Amino acid sequence: IDVPGLMTHIPGPDFPTAGIINGAAGIHEAYRTGRGRLLVRGKADIENDGQRDIIVVTELPYQVNKARWIKSIADMVKTKDLEGISSDGLRDESDKDGMRVVIELKRGENGEVLLNQLYQKTQLQTTFGVNMVALVGGQPRTLGLKEILENFVLHRREVVTRRAIFELRKARTRAHVLEGLLVALASIDEMIELIKTSPDSATAKERMLARRWEPGMVRALLAATGADRSRPEGLSAHEGLSEAGYQLSEAQAKEILEMRLSRLTGLEQEKLAEEYRTLLDLIRELFRILEDPDRLLEVIREELVNLKDAFGDARRTEIIHTQEDLSLEDLIAPEDVVVTLSHAGYTKMQPLATYRAQRRGGKGRSATAVKDEDYIERFCIAHTHDTLLFFTSAGRVFWRRGFELPQAGPNSRGRPIVNVLPLEGDEKVQGILSVTEFSEDRFVFFATRQGVVKKTPLVDYSRPRAAGIRALEMVEDDGLVAVALTDGSRHILLFSNEGKAIRFDEEQVRPMGRVARGVRGIRLPDGARLVSMIVAEDGDVLTVTERGYGKRTPIEEYPQHGRGGQGVIAIQCSDRNGELVGAVQVDDSHELMLVSDQGTLVRTRAAEVSVLGRNTQGVTLIRVAKDERLIGVDRVEAVEEDEETTGEAGDDAPASADGQTESGTDAPASEGNGDAEQPEA
Repeated sequence: IDVPGLMTHIPGPDFPTAGIINGAAGIHEAYRTGRGRLLVRGKADIENDGQRDIIVVTELPYQVNKARWIKSIADMVKTKDLEGISSDGLRDESDKDGMRVVIELKRGENGEVLLNQLYQKTQLQTTFGVNMVALVGGQPRTLGLKEILENFVLHRREVVTRRAIFELRKARTRAHVLEGLLVALASIDEMIELIKTSPDSATAKERMLARRWEPGMVRALLAATGADRSRPEGLSAHEGLSEAGYQLSEAQAKEILEMRLSRLTGLEQEKLAEEYRTLLDLIRELFRILEDPDRLLEVIREELVNLKDAFGDARRTEIIHTQEDLSLEDLIAPEDVVVTLSHAGYTKMQPLATYRAQRRGGKGRSATAVKDEDYIERFCIAHTHDTLLFFTSAGRVFWRRGFELPQAGPNSRGRPIVNVLPLEGDEKVQGILSVTEFSEDRFVFFATRQGVVKKTPLVDYSRPRAAGIRALEMVEDDGLVAVALTDGSRHILLFSNEGKAIRFDEEQVRPMGRVARGVRGIRLPDGARLVSMIVAEDGDVLTVTERGYGKRTPIEEYPQHGRGGQGVIAIQCSDRNGELVGAVQVDDSHELMLVSDQGTLVRTRAAEVSVLGRNTQGVTLIRVAKDERLIGVDRVEAVEEDEETTGEAGDDAPASADGQTESGTDAPASEGNGDAEQPEA
């Protein structure tokens, strides 16, 4: 039998304080080589009282002192090495029924994350070293489980054999004495007469030894066992049973002379006979153990079973066969975040909850501290456990987990992106994509400044490399504008800075390799550039201009055409509202995140944005300074807020095509011929 086979019977150590062994691999290594490491955890459950998570610890690893462990947690809470536990949330509720330590978390804290931190930072998880050394032949050796069991069986063979020899010697001696007493009782009248006529005990002993006696029942009993087997060591050859009778030994004669008269009763004689029979049976069994190796092993097994029946109990220590390693991800709370990247190359992430929703027209809040010459250039909504794909101007892509990005407050610039990604020379990040899972049925859809589009299977980007990999082929004066995930059968909308948009079926773009250039998505006039891309779903199209204007337009108003056309009007652009800077698709459940080049970031509800036709300028979404402009928009899931900043009255009126505010109505200006599809040259 090999080690895995043995582990079906001996799965691992069983500690008296229970706990959980994290991973069977360490046990297997220790059992195979005699050396290894075991991760042992305490047992903890996460409960919720309706307001917060509560961690209840009912078991600790072996040899961990409960009082010292609780004190270490309290010390870390004071020094802020362990955050998330309420000020009076550490209690010892242990009693006669067992251990119970309660750890109450602050509201909003994640119990799983804090429990993982307790595993990492405290003795709630400890390491036990395994070093199985034993003396074999008088020499210390490191033994695996199979070798230990083999040597244990050899040791038990030796112990049981030596014990059988000792017990055999003892049984023979006692049986020899009983033989003498039974022989004396068989001729009791002659024996009494001999003693009575002897002048002293020495003479009586000599007279007993000088003759042979009738053995009585002894002859029949010894016939079953064998006279020689019951003879004690050192007995003379002429002593004992023979054909002529029974010759007493000095030990037997002495015992007869010291025998009390009460032994002459019938009951006592029967007791002596029964004891003698029992000893003869024992002698036969001891000889069987010494002569039959199978019987010897059977005795060893019987004794182990008896020990199990007497002292065995249910396993206390649980074994998790697949080791749950604590990665950095396990220590980071799962939450939505805003990832920003400034024009000067500073990046950071902030919790999305930092930005509460405002009514449109609000002044927003600073997302980051920027210098006069710097501004927020790109941002995206992600999750701390997502994989972020950073697509660069050189056509490369880099991988980072959300929690690996530097986290900073609104007044911090963050960290230079070159310290986060190994960018080269003038290489810049042109697009950020948040991926939860690399599915085989999903695609990465690219759109460049010159209106070129490309579709590549997402799995082509699923194998991270430290130096990045080629994502797409770039040409001079072009750059990546947008990257999105698709399922291969969606409608794509492309938007230019001049307010034009085109809608086409994604299936018109065949899947290509990572280094392919792509095909034309929209035809742009000289000086125009692509600024945004939407992968169509249910909802309205929200367009935003650089002066803070925007609107929602039903997606049905965007006609479907073949890719490569010039598109239709999406929003009227003028000196008042400026160029189009971004477009996203929203419904009433969404919120918007607007960001300016001065670092201002505002979050507002999509439901508060007016629904207008394509050929209008929109309404004020965010007030910007004279030297400030919007540079991007993204959508987030709406969250309920207790407070909100209200916009000023009169902002709901849309601007018409000539830039004047219409009074008392949100009706869009006439679209004229703005949606006529321009033929491709």
